[in-house]
This record gives sequence, structure tokens and C-alpha cells, in this order.
Amino acid sequence: MKLSIIVPVYNMAADGKLEYCLDSLLGQTLREPYEILAVDDASTDNSLDILREYEKKHTDRIKVISYAKNRHQGGARNEGLKAAKGEWIGFLDSDDWVAPEYYERLIKRGEETGADVVGCTYSLVSEHTYTVGKVVKTNDAEQSGEITIEKRRRLLDNPGSMVTKVYRASLIRENGLSFPEDIFYEDNAAAPVWTMYYKHFEYIDEPLYYYYQHDASTVHTISLKRCLNRMAAGEIMLFEMKARGFYREYFDEIESVYTTIYFINTVFSYMRLKRGKKLFIIKHMRNRMLDEFPGFRDNKNYGRYMDEEQKKYVNILMDNPLRFYIQYSLLWQYRDLRAKLTGK
Repeated sequence: MKLSIIVPVYNMAADGKLEYCLDSLLGQTLREPYEILAVDDASTDNSLDILREYEKKHTDRIKVISYAKNRHQGGARNEGLKAAKGEWIGFLDSDDWVAPEYYERLIKRGEETGADVVGCTYSLVSEHTYTVGKVVKTNDAEQSGEITIEKRRRLLDNPGSMVTKVYRASLIRENGLSFPEDIFYEDNAAAPVWTMYYKHFEYIDEPLYYYYQHDASTVHTISLKRCLNRMAAGEIMLFEMKARGFYREYFDEIESVYTTIYFINTVFSYMRLKRGKKLFIIKHMRNRMLDEFPGFRDNKNYGRYMDEEQKKYVNILMDNPLRFYIQYSLLWQYRDLRAKLTGK
């Protein structure tokens, strides 16, 4: 088997999302045998019924895996990895889709170069189409080739999306790689760790993956649980880096990744919650940073994903959490009120 494509599915029956995803996989130009492992993550709609229908029609391509307790994408992907028979492994979100030549192109590049991981650019779209929308680079040419220490630092600093890549199965199995379960943002925890084992990475700078933007997307949903899960993802990543012996040699990069995942992204998302914000959570994040990475603001990569306003408020937070909490809350109350009055 050349390829196993693992597709976690949770409540994707509406609006033809699941069918569009599966049809894009069935239409791949890859000539060698491949399998689609559709893992139903305890859906409460009729997603599993749709999967079973596809399985009946395409018994040679689609295998459905299901279980009763929701374990989020990480758990579903891990179940797919247990069943996968392919030489290469790909992951696809069940509301996204890929160009017909996607897997053929990526695997061909990998086998021509000896790479163990191959990635590509993706396109942001808001409707079911193969017309390219906003193009987003997840990696770059300077990370490509046989992995040196410097290239690994670049990859760790920006691992890119895991769904826009294919991986040699041997890379995953020989290094005991998997995903954290029962949390959102599992990629935030897994991707940096996986990059530590790349031997050769290749990148195709073409938008072959279509990332569907809609209101139910994880990136568009802010909740207390998701904020806490993002913090957990940062802690899991840090634990794995220490346990696997990478912490000291790649301290600066790990500090930067942890700062982004655990602290910066979470603080500003958390403060946008309409209800349920607690000062002690903000204090906890601040104190955790001071415990683990007290000099995080001196890191050479600090602030590259932040604007000047955010940098200012981080400084306020580190100096006086209560002042930050009150001032930033008032700022967004004012902005929300202005938006309602002006319609902007």
C-alpha cells in the first residue's frame, strides 16, 4: 500500500462538507493503491451514516473506523495510525479538500529526493471550489533539503501545518510519534516534536490543499475550554521536548514556540471571551511564564507574531496583571460597542 490518508470526522454531515472532502480523496491521480481511513469521532449527527455509504460504494478505498467516546482529532488520528498500512501517511481535516494531484505530487517529490516529509502551500476558501483563494505558505525553501541543525531550528520555529504534508510511515513508527488526545489544538503539541525527527524535508510552493473557512472552524471559535486546551497543548509539547532530550540544545526555539502557543495566543484569545473570564487564569499564565521562561521577552523571535499594541499589553501584564485585566477588558468593550454603533 503506497498511502494511508487519515480523516478524523466529527459532525460534518451538514452542507455537503464531508462528501466534498471524500470525493476529493477518491479523485486522486495517484496510481498506486491507497486507502482512506475515515475515523468517526463519536459524531452526534449522521456523519457515520454518510461514511458507511461511502464505504459500501468504495470498499477497495475507504475503511471506516468508529468508537463511542469523543476523543477529538488527536484520538481519531491515533486510531487511524494504528490501522494504517501505507508507506506514506497523510492527514486531512474532514471539512477541507485537496487538488486531484495533491498526493501524487507530494509523494513523487519525496521519493525522488529521499525526503521523509513533503509539504505544500494551502489556499483559504469560503465555498466548495477548486478556484484558488488566498494563498498561505506554511513553510519555505530555506527549510528544505537534508536537515542540518540550522534547518531544524527553522522548522521548529515554524513547523507549518500537519495536514499540508505527507510523512513516511517509518518516521512516525520508529520514533513513537502520535497526537495528544481529548484536547483541541493537538497539532500545536505534536508538530514541533515531530519536526525533531525529520531527516529530509521538501516543500512544494503551490496551493494544493484547500482550507475551508466557516463559522464552525476551530480557529474561529473562542471558548474557555479551547483556551485551556491551548495551554495544555503548550505544556504537552514542552514535556515531550524535555522527555525526548531536545530541551537544552533547542532551548531558544522551544521557548519561542511555548511562548506563542501557551501564552501569547491564549492570553489574547482568553481576554476576548464574553463571559467567564477570571483574573486568576491570567495570573496563572503570567506566573507560569516567569517560572519556566522568565526571559522570554529577550528571545530573538519574541514579538514577530504580535503587533505593537499586544507587545504593550504583555508588558503591562507582566508588571501588573490586575491593571492588564481591567484595561484590556475595557478596550474590547469599547471596540465592541463602537462596532455595534457603526456597523464596522
